[in-house]
Amino acid sequence: MPIVVIPYRCNRIINPSLTMRANRSPSLFVILARIVVGSSNSFSSSITPSTAWAWAPPHISTPHRSVRSYANSHLRQTSDASAACRDIKSSVSKCRFPISHRGGIVLRSTSTTAANNDNDIENSNNNNKQPKKNTTIMPPLSSSTSTTNTFDLHNDHLQLANEAMQFIDNSPDPFHVIQSATMALESAGFVEWNDIDGNDALHPGGKYYFTRNKSTLVAFAIGEHYQPSHGFKIIGSHTDSPNLKIKPYSKRTVSKDGGVSGMMQLAVECYGGGLWHTWFDRDLGVSGRVFVREEDDNEVVGGEKDNGDDEKKDDDNEENFASAVAAKSRRIRQELVKIDRAILRIPNLAIHLQTASEREAFSFNKEDHLAPIIAMAVKKSLGGGGGGGGSTNAKNGGDTTANNSENHDNIEWMKHQEPLLVQLLASHLGVDEKNIVDFELNLFDVQRASLGGAHSEFLHSARLDNLASCFLSLKGLIEHVQHGGLEKDSDISMIAMFDHEEVGSSSATGAGSPIVGEAVKRISHALGAYDPILYDRAIRRSFVLSVDQAHAVHPNYASKHEKNHGPKMNGGMVIKRNSNQRYATNAVTGLIIREIARRAGLPPVQDFVVRNDCGCGSTIGPVISTNTGMRAIDMGCPQLSMHSIRETMGVKDLTHGLALFRAFFADFSSVDGSIEA
Repeated sequence: MPIVVIPYRCNRIINPSLTMRANRSPSLFVILARIVVGSSNSFSSSITPSTAWAWAPPHISTPHRSVRSYANSHLRQTSDASAACRDIKSSVSKCRFPISHRGGIVLRSTSTTAANNDNDIENSNNNNKQPKKNTTIMPPLSSSTSTTNTFDLHNDHLQLANEAMQFIDNSPDPFHVIQSATMALESAGFVEWNDIDGNDALHPGGKYYFTRNKSTLVAFAIGEHYQPSHGFKIIGSHTDSPNLKIKPYSKRTVSKDGGVSGMMQLAVECYGGGLWHTWFDRDLGVSGRVFVREEDDNEVVGGEKDNGDDEKKDDDNEENFASAVAAKSRRIRQELVKIDRAILRIPNLAIHLQTASEREAFSFNKEDHLAPIIAMAVKKSLGGGGGGGGSTNAKNGGDTTANNSENHDNIEWMKHQEPLLVQLLASHLGVDEKNIVDFELNLFDVQRASLGGAHSEFLHSARLDNLASCFLSLKGLIEHVQHGGLEKDSDISMIAMFDHEEVGSSSATGAGSPIVGEAVKRISHALGAYDPILYDRAIRRSFVLSVDQAHAVHPNYASKHEKNHGPKMNGGMVIKRNSNQRYATNAVTGLIIREIARRAGLPPVQDFVVRNDCGCGSTIGPVISTNTGMRAIDMGCPQLSMHSIRETMGVKDLTHGLALFRAFFADFSSVDGSIEA
């Protein structure tokens, strides 16, 4: 009885008229048709209904086992394979078998005619090999005692987890986070609002967003029953994460031959409070934004016109032409870049070269030991000095054909840049290296987000703090709008994603800036709340849900947690509390969220309090509340390894968070009105 494995990511497994399709769904259940199999990675799809194939893993317990048994016995009892296909497909569609997102699909022949068709399979195989009989079945997704919970986990949570992983993978820095968010918002019908000029009209039922510095975003949807002085329901998060940023002068290796090691390195700066030892021996890419000077075919060089115009044109036309060309040549645009391959690495020191004391505790100097390697010096030389064609001004400040001040400044800037880095950026963006005038770049781990655990109950990824919150708040607002939330809403639903939380939020684009206060004021004014009293009332009726990841109990360091306030992963959202106001939560704001969760039928929220002998972190809740006077609460999804290059959270908590955010937008006003002020 042949057993084969079909890779999960196959778009079409067999004739869609006889079966379901894979198309990236996290669950594929039963396949009914004859499949001519070449190997585990390739197969042809000559389909006849003479043989039925079904996936029936042995670890499935009741009630799933009953369906499996019915399928197998029914096929053995009938000679009409076509009827069997229809019957089994119909019965199994009522009881779905979950599978691993990264796993394969196990197919087992259950037809009595399978042995008679082995020759057909062999003849149809280009390699003349029959399917292997002892294929390893994928790890179990559930135990016999937790079938219901695991079924619920994989069918209800994995699709959201996949979306979150894609969002995080596409967003290695704040600029890409905002790009991903604006693309999602525009796809959902949101339009960009010019809040600076204030000329764009707003109206109830409208959906808008605006950005600052391409690293901070505010998006909002106006309830159709909005009235001046009504409140704002705000979910705040942050777009930044601890990382290594490339210094303004990226060249670290002064010697052309790479010195003693013969290697070229980049100069980097630590951003935020990262667990920097986790950055060693990781495959690192580069992302961020690059400033590029635009060129024109008619660019004026050295004060001369290079367009072949007749020199006899009058002086006025020539002067106007030169001014226009010069102005256009000075225009500088921003380009986002993401080099998603391992171009950099920070290697560890071999244990054989460490002293006994160094082996006892890993220690390093952040300035001396965190510099990443980009290439061997010999490769740099063979590659033309990293400059390539048209980059003579990037080679240690070499000569240039242009004599104007712009080119002179760029030469000076280029003297301090690693030519290989500039070459990589120019190649990736498709621009001339000499037109790159500046950049803002950081390093990131190129390993993609993945599911983990025997039951795929964990999500492993970089930047979960705090892109998980950004993703959930974004999706929560979009789904609130798409599911008719504005039709009966009289408030304004808003999300705000800030930069620079990891370094204190005190910046023009951080939560400590006037962005939220100004947004509330300008939106209120645009909707008719001209009286300052109406604005004050709106502030009193508003609420900020500050969402940042929380600390789950670490199984190896459980003593680090307060024994009665230890959040568990996959156990629901966590309210953060601190009497010293490190968090904005108080009894009233905590009660509001607990009541919203209760009314929505969600798991009870968990509570986090630090030990008295432990320091307490903080986040954007107290900052926004202090600047605006709005009530606020701090909460988030529980996770492990916070500020590591690779973090872990529970898959179920994504679903819990999204459900809570949607309930917050839908039910806040009702719950708020039911609690005595």
